[in-house]
This record gives sequence, C-alpha cells and structure tokens, in this order.
Amino acid sequence: MLASSHSSALDRLCRHYPLGASTGYMSAHRGNWPYLITEALDVSSFAVELSALSEEELPSLNTFLSRVTWLPFRYISVHAPSKGMEMPEPELVRVLNELPTYIDAIVVHPDVIQEAANYRSLGRKLVLENMDARKERGLDAKDLAKMFEALPEAGLCFDIAHAGSIDREMRAGEEILDKFAARLRHVHLSSLDAESHHVPLSVEDAELFVPLLDRCRDVPWILEAPPPDG
Repeated sequence: MLASSHSSALDRLCRHYPLGASTGYMSAHRGNWPYLITEALDVSSFAVELSALSEEELPSLNTFLSRVTWLPFRYISVHAPSKGMEMPEPELVRVLNELPTYIDAIVVHPDVIQEAANYRSLGRKLVLENMDARKERGLDAKDLAKMFEALPEAGLCFDIAHAGSIDREMRAGEEILDKFAARLRHVHLSSLDAESHHVPLSVEDAELFVPLLDRCRDVPWILEAPPPDG
C-alpha cells in the first residue's frame, strides 16, 4: 500500500493543471529555440520557461523572441542567467527589459544580484527564486524578506526541491509560503541529486512535497527536469 500511495502522489502531481516545462533541462538542444519550443509543447501548451541559464544564451533568446509576435502558451517565463556572468549588472537588466511585453515573468536568482536597485525597472515581471542549500543568499523567508523589501513589486518562484535541500521537514518551504504566498507566480518542480542538480521528481519527494504543493494549486508548475515517465 505504501508503494501505491507514493505512485499515486507522483501521478497526481505530474497531472497538475496548469503544468509547463523549463527548456533548461533540454541541454542537448540549448540555443535552438524553435526546437526547444516544440519539446516544451510535448509537455504542456499552457506554460513554458525559456531558460537562458548561461549569459551567452541570452542574446540568441532575445533575437528569437524579437522575431516572433506570439507563442502557443498562456504563461511564459524567462529564466535569467545565473552563470557565466560577464555583463555589468545594469547592462544585463537593460537586456532583460528588452524582452517582449508578452513575457509574463523573468526569474532571477537572488544570489547573483549585486545591487537590488538595478532590478527595480523590471517591476512586476521580476520573480525571485528561493535558493538551494549550496547558496549564501535567498535560502529562506528571512533572506527573501530582505530582497522583497528592496524590490517590493517582485514576485516569487517557489522551487520546492531547493526548499527541501534546506531541511527535509520542509519547514523552510512552509515559512516561505506563509510569508510570501501572495507573491507566488509559479513553482519549480523536480528532485535534486547529490550534487543539487535537477532530476526527475522521485516518488519519495512527490509524497514529501504534496502538503506544500497543495498550497500552490492556482499557479503554473514548471518541470525543471524531464517528466518522471519521460
């Protein structure tokens, strides 16, 4: 019965509506945006996260998006770079501000922010993601409170696997949702391996995450790894 319960939880979570995929896990085709869009559509036509995790990916994404006036998703986020950072921060924010107006959210890691004031021009499109245990900032509600004080229009991307890396009792995740549920824009859903890389959601994590995910039913859940049966 326990195995059946775990499988049921995993199946229920992966059937959540609205669901979407991050192109970040489609690393073999990174930069091939038309192909990545097609791959994301195989998961869901509701939501997508276009991931430019490395700064060198951002120019090609901007070019691609400047050439299309419509994409077949109701909710579109862009994950801003979190590695390979070379642009001065004001220049990076200027490039992010050039994204088309139909982009709903721009996800930024708090630990890469040097001066919060630089990001205020992104307004409500700016979405801050809670970080995993390896990072020094943005891990818990206390850390995030400082960022939201400086960026009052920003929303929250709740990465539940990152919260689980802080404590397996999920207290850090509970506190984040207790304090910032009104800012919640979407969820990042996956498991983490021993090196904190995103991997498909495990049956154990599905069971562990259910209580907090039940508090996030009204926003898109973005898969940051292939679907478990993919």
